[in-house]
Amino acid sequence: MNDKHLTNGSLALNNKKVITIDAVKILEEAKLRVAAYARVSSDSTDQLNSFVAQTTHYISLISSNENWTLVDVYADEGITGTSADKRTEFQRLLSDCRKGLVDRVLVKSISRFARNTKECLETVRELRNIGVTVYFEEQGIDTGKMSTEFMAALHASVAQTESESISGNMRWSYRHRMEKGQFITCKAPLGYQLMDGQLVIFEHEAEIVRMIFQNYLAGYSREEIAAQVTALGIPTRDGKEVWRASAISYILCNEKYAGDVRVQKKYTTDTLPFKKKLNNGERDQYFMPDRVPAIIDREAFDAVADLIQKRKSKVTTAAKEESVFSKRIICGECGSIFKRTVCRGTVNWVCRTHRKDANACSIMQIPEERIHAAFLRLYYKLKVHGETVLGQMLLDLKAVKEKKMLWSEDVIALNKKISELSDQNRMLAEMKKLGLVDSDIFIAKTNDLARQLSDAKQKKAKIAGEAKDETIPKTRELMEILEDMPEFLPTFEPEVFEALVDQITVESNNCLNFRLKNSMEIRETV
Repeated sequence: MNDKHLTNGSLALNNKKVITIDAVKILEEAKLRVAAYARVSSDSTDQLNSFVAQTTHYISLISSNENWTLVDVYADEGITGTSADKRTEFQRLLSDCRKGLVDRVLVKSISRFARNTKECLETVRELRNIGVTVYFEEQGIDTGKMSTEFMAALHASVAQTESESISGNMRWSYRHRMEKGQFITCKAPLGYQLMDGQLVIFEHEAEIVRMIFQNYLAGYSREEIAAQVTALGIPTRDGKEVWRASAISYILCNEKYAGDVRVQKKYTTDTLPFKKKLNNGERDQYFMPDRVPAIIDREAFDAVADLIQKRKSKVTTAAKEESVFSKRIICGECGSIFKRTVCRGTVNWVCRTHRKDANACSIMQIPEERIHAAFLRLYYKLKVHGETVLGQMLLDLKAVKEKKMLWSEDVIALNKKISELSDQNRMLAEMKKLGLVDSDIFIAKTNDLARQLSDAKQKKAKIAGEAKDETIPKTRELMEILEDMPEFLPTFEPEVFEALVDQITVESNNCLNFRLKNSMEIRETV
């Protein structure tokens, strides 16, 4: 009876009317967000036209695909491509990919993307891990397909070998010209212009050079002269507004101002990534006396050289009396400044509070030789890993700066303009596709829009550059200083310490915290 009741109940349920709701048909799949990366080589005969042509090509290509939507065209001009760090647009592309704004990247070829196998594969893998694919047009390689990674590595290796070969040929050419006395410089120093491979005096700047030499002989320090030239509103050779003491030193020690030429003061490494290093005897140098027109007479130039040596000796002598550590070692426990003491010929540094009352501060005295040893270990780490660590710090600082700029009213307005110009580009491409726009008008209008886009992006970059942040320029300066310093430091040198370190905090009896000139802190054991 119970079974029958259950059966009838089931039948009753099955007889109930069921209304089927049809699945909504997806009319349009989510469009793929596509970006393009272009780079114009430094040897291009017409960079601007090539740049505009590549930008136009990608805007038209992406806009013509109804399943794609254009994110942006990221383009670097006049960059060799052997190092990704120097390509600002490439870094902006990676940043947007990491933010989840891009699904696919189009690139003309692997050599445009990277010429370093390691860099290429690391970037491709990172992008794939976050769901971004890269398509290399010339090689027909799509990183979205697992089987093509080996091909990418192969092509990247070929590109790297080609780059190393070209670089090797260029180095041989330069060396050959140096040996024959045909090469003077590839960049004119302040006071000169490079014309047909020869240095010609540029009188407007030459006056500044003469003023620097005269003021140094008059007793001014390099720092004081740097402040004087900065106050005059004169940019450095590299276009920087602020002069540093190092820039004044470069001028005072540059033999070209006396008419002589010494080439290969620096050299480029043989393998990727190519790096410039100070030539401390690793390569031949070539000296050519009376090779260029002199801005400073030899007597004055030699007098400056003698004065530099005398001041250096004076600083070395004074350093014995007043150490480079004076007022730079701080107690991490009580905040007192450490004092220099000498006991039985041994130099120690002791917390003033601890010296007066050992119970008031537990930080004990530290032998100076141990501080020297800790700094030498720090210096070794900076030379080996500094470029990577400081480079990453620079990228992080820039990212923070860009994030702050997102809410700037001027930047918001420029972003709106950039978006509107991009929309106009897409609309123009659609009209061209439908045959509504003449080819000549299309090219002219597209070029005009590309220039407006470039102008808006430059204004945006300028606003970002005007946001004051001393840490970024100080980090760059620290990297430049490190690059010019020796690979190995066998003994403690006060000048090197002073150039790199701002302060030492003694955190405990066996730990020193070195604060570098860019405010970065690194701990070393005692």
